[in-house]
Amino acid sequence: MCRSIKLLRRPEPALEPGETAAAALQFVRKVSGYRAPSKANQAAFNAAVDEITVATEKLLAHLATKS
Repeated sequence: MCRSIKLLRRPEPALEPGETAAAALQFVRKVSGYRAPSKANQAAFNAAVDEITVATEKLLAHLATKS
């Protein structure tokens, strides 16, 4: 696990705007090996970040918590 990716599932405080996207960006950087992709790869890189952001938000919205 990449140490710079924060735990996003937490009861409090609520997620700050952009935290999910920042985690997705770190994940895509780690997997792709690019800190900043070339112009030829920029669209694919950005699409991956967007898709992972949406998937992460869905996951967090559907996780059951112990009550």
